[in-house]
Amino acid sequence: MSFTPPSRTPSGPRRRSLLTSAAGAAVLVGCSAPESSSPGTAGRSPSAADAARARAARDSETLAARYAAVIAAHPPLAKRLDPLRTEVVRHAQAFGGTGSRPSASPSASPSASSSASPSGSASASPSASTSASSSAPASASSSPAVPAREKDALADLAAAELALVDRRTKALLDVPGELARLLASVAAAGAAHAFLLTKEAK
Repeated sequence: MSFTPPSRTPSGPRRRSLLTSAAGAAVLVGCSAPESSSPGTAGRSPSAADAARARAARDSETLAARYAAVIAAHPPLAKRLDPLRTEVVRHAQAFGGTGSRPSASPSASPSASSSASPSGSASASPSASTSASSSAPASASSSPAVPAREKDALADLAAAELALVDRRTKALLDVPGELARLLASVAAAGAAHAFLLTKEAK
């Protein structure tokens, strides 16, 4: 009796959708409600684990703010970046954060700031310049600078994702098991984000 092999399945979804879905599934595995640290976890103090969780939440909130700044500066990228930013917000919430930071308009790119008229800067009063300089650190911390070119902005996001992946991978050995699994899941999602962003930037 002859055996008829099964027909090949149709081609799957696009690579971007597949990777995004896989990243979301990986995070769902580790995104249970934040557990309180157990005092008897391998001799590590609960305060250290709680600090690591809070730091991870802040890192994800900062990354989400960077995504928001890029979307605000380059609206055509919103359709591609919104799903990734949504996942980053979920990461922050999984670590116990709110998933949001104080909103602010994106900082002007170097090219935009250099185009300011010299006469306007020369006519600024000393008191105005003093107040502007004193408020500069606060605005810079809440509104990350966004490159003027879309490809550069995407590459900047990819670099931020990879830097966070590296930091979280190194932190795995210093946190308890459940938090380590969550960090690993989120790091895997970040690596997938970085891959997609790098492909988009080309």
